[in-house]
Amino acid sequence: MGFDLKLYLAERKQLVEDALEDCFPVPSGLEKSVLEAARYSLFAGGKRLRPILCLAAAEVAGGSREAAMPAACALEMIHTYSLIHDDLPAMDNDDFRRGKPTNHKVFGEAIAVLAGDALLTEAFDFVSKMDGDIPPRKILAVVATLVRASGYRGMIGGQVIDLECENRTVDLATVEYMHIHKTGALLSASLEVGALLGGGSDAQVSSLKRYGHHLGLAFQITDDLLDVEGDAREMGKKPGSDAAKNKKTYPALLGITRSREAAREHVDAALQALAAFDDRAEPLRAIARYLLVRKA
Repeated sequence: MGFDLKLYLAERKQLVEDALEDCFPVPSGLEKSVLEAARYSLFAGGKRLRPILCLAAAEVAGGSREAAMPAACALEMIHTYSLIHDDLPAMDNDDFRRGKPTNHKVFGEAIAVLAGDALLTEAFDFVSKMDGDIPPRKILAVVATLVRASGYRGMIGGQVIDLECENRTVDLATVEYMHIHKTGALLSASLEVGALLGGGSDAQVSSLKRYGHHLGLAFQITDDLLDVEGDAREMGKKPGSDAAKNKKTYPALLGITRSREAAREHVDAALQALAAFDDRAEPLRAIARYLLVRKA
């Protein structure tokens, strides 16, 4: 019987949900409103792809998912913060996310900004309190990886490029650079963090980072394609928003057919990066293949 990706993702998603529920503060006190806003987006039904990738990488490298779980939760919190801020009127100005009104539509812009800030800062508190058996130098390496991926050298830098490219002509190299940073950096970091916490060798960490790099680009290309061809009911948001905002996407530059080919090329490269790993890497292989048929 073949590997059941749907079951695997469902089980791992539940593990992450339970860990987040156990660790993230329950709204109370004078700060109640910002915690309610943070939890609204954190528990809004995301795929939990980044934490799942982190846990899988830890196991591929020979470690345990339990040791990597705090970092996996931190990755989801960083990702959620980025979505809250991306949806703001000053950024992408979106009304819906995952089929629900965006954070600022429910709580107002000021609280939405602060909710994102709270998620980002709490994420690093999670990492700082990881199991005492993990060497401090490894925790510092995880922190450094998350900082690079989420800061101006990664996700924030990619968002800046995205905003500045809206009203000017750009080439494919610029679009790829933007997405490597805006989307790919945190995806790749998920693999790197998991590999580090799993005790992976330098070669294993490098291979998993390379897998993450190509997975991130394939994910973004298929995301761009869904914005052109996707179903609003399955996606949880209205397609066509990229074109309406003059976003620089792969389909806009390459067309539908070539974009599909580019996605397949990156999936193939991601699979090649896993060539040296045994069957423990099968979840990662299945996730890469799934990108070519995803509907949401």
